[in-house]
Formats: sequence, structure tokens, C-alpha cells
Amino acid sequence: MSMNFHRKLPIPQDVKKEYPLTPRMEQVKAKRDESIRAVFDGRSDQFILVIGPCSADHREPVLEYISRLRRIQEKVADKIIIVPRIYTNKPRTTGKGYKGMLHQPDPDAKPDMYKGIVAIRELHLAALRDFDFSCADEMLYPENYRYLSDLLAYVAVGARSVENQQHRLVASGIDVPVGMKNPTGGDLGVMMNSIVAAQSGHTFLYRGWEVTSEGNPYAHAILRGFQDYAGRSVSNYHYEDLLRVRELYEKSNLVNPSVIVDTNHNNSGKKYLEQIRIAKDIVHSRNQNPDIKGLVKGLMIESYLEDGAQGIGEHVFGKSITDPCLGWEKTERLILDIAEKLS
Repeated sequence: MSMNFHRKLPIPQDVKKEYPLTPRMEQVKAKRDESIRAVFDGRSDQFILVIGPCSADHREPVLEYISRLRRIQEKVADKIIIVPRIYTNKPRTTGKGYKGMLHQPDPDAKPDMYKGIVAIRELHLAALRDFDFSCADEMLYPENYRYLSDLLAYVAVGARSVENQQHRLVASGIDVPVGMKNPTGGDLGVMMNSIVAAQSGHTFLYRGWEVTSEGNPYAHAILRGFQDYAGRSVSNYHYEDLLRVRELYEKSNLVNPSVIVDTNHNNSGKKYLEQIRIAKDIVHSRNQNPDIKGLVKGLMIESYLEDGAQGIGEHVFGKSITDPCLGWEKTERLILDIAEKLS
């Protein structure tokens, strides 16, 4: 009936000192940060792709996937900025199942939070050091954000977390774009309120400190579909949905109105192959309407080395152990198609 306290974990500052960025890595990240901000504030017409596995499970296949992204990034650099997904925390609806690399750096072993902290930092460091990619992660636990705060190019707040006050307040103190997903029930008002909170300054308690934030002008909406009262998946990426979100932005006092569309989850009904059609549909909507083009800054796509998903213990290299993902061949073709179709 109670919590058992096993050990005191190191604070983020100490972990950063033990596993630091080099000056070159800091320069690469700063340059990417500026390029990504320019998309969200309208100075750049490039398109953002937040793309990668549903959850990072093992270091080797994740880095192999990122190495392939690096090669294709060079082919589409004039139109697309790729932000690899290295999602190291996995929300679980019932609390059961694999909770991500932070909990289990080895999915077949028992949870070890210290090893997990080190593993996720080393993985993000490797992506930046070896492939010049600062990456995206989900802020599932706001108190853990600081372990990666000097590495991340993009932060997502999930559909189950977006109503949470602490997530909103911490997002207001982050200096890279933070995407606020619509909640699982689909209420866009909740999503917009979360953006208002994230773009505003606050005083709050964080990791035992009284802190103040200035507000994050790059906080924005992520449309990921929703589940209706009968448990059916309902999409919200269509032309009319995008115009509706634009109207909501116009009624607000928010700056940098922006949307990233999640092509999976309830938008696809978790039918991962539908992501290809959905991505092309959104690009088509942008090409048809300059207002939508100005609003939709990019896509979120779940992809890995192999199509589909596997159970824990099957040990297929580069195949998701959580939600099913597009395999590499389909991913590469889709990225090239998107680049060709972007106007």
C-alpha cells in the first residue's frame, strides 16, 4: 500500500557533467534550433518531419535508423528538416507493458531507472555527435525533462498529459518548440488552452525549486485524432479540420499559429500503412490553400527499420515493440514523395 524508496538518483546537472556535449555538438544543435524556430515563426518555408520509432527500444537499431535518416536528409535538405523521434518514455493507458527505455534500457530485463537515465542520454548524445541530429522526445514526466534539456530539438506533450498543469507550466519554460496534442477525447478547446498556458509566463514549483518562466512562443498544436464515446477512432487531419484549428488560432491571442499533424494514432486508427495516404493528403491540403500552408508546419510519422510490430522477446532487429510502424523502404519513398509534392 506504500511506495518503497530504493535509492536517490543523481540530479540532471550531475548527469550532464558526466555525459557532456562537446563545443561542436553545441554549435550543431544551436544551428538546428534556429532553423526549426524559423519554420514555426514563418521565416522559413521548410517542412518539419518528426519521424521515427513509436518508442526507442534498443540503441543499435535506433542508431542504424538514424544513420539512414541522415543520408536521406541530404537529399531533401532544401525542403525538409528531419527531426528524428527518440521517444524514451512510453505512456501506457492501463499502466501495464513496456514503459520505455528510461524504465527498461533492456526490454527483457527488470526496470533500472539509473541505467535508463544514462542510456537515454547516451542515445541522444550519439545521434547528435555521430549524425548531427538533435532529436524529439515526449515529455511524459516533466521532472525528468532536464536530463535531456540540452539535447532536444523538439518536445511533445501527449494526449493523456496535455490537461496536466505541470506539463503546461514546464512547457512554458522550454526554449525549443513544444507540441501540445489534442486530448484523447478530441476537445480542441483543451488543446488550445494548453497552448495558451505554455505560451504564458508562470511561477511554479519544479524539482524542489521555485522557478519562473517567460512563456514559450513556439508552443503549438498537434492533431492526432481522437476516440469517440463508442471507442471508435475519429480523424482530425482533414482540410476542414485544419481550417477549424486556424479559426481557433485567430480567436486567440497566440503567436506563431502552427500545427503538426500526427499521421498515426487515432488519425490512422493505428493502421500504420494509412500514414502514407494521410501524409500525402495533408501535403495536398497545404498546396490547395495558402492559409493551411501557413498553418501546417509538418508531420509526425511513426517509422522504423521493419514494418509492423513485434512482441517483447521476439528480437527482430529494428521492429517496433509498441505500436506498429512503417518500415524503412516505405519510409524512404514517402519522404522523397513528400519533398517532391511540397509546393
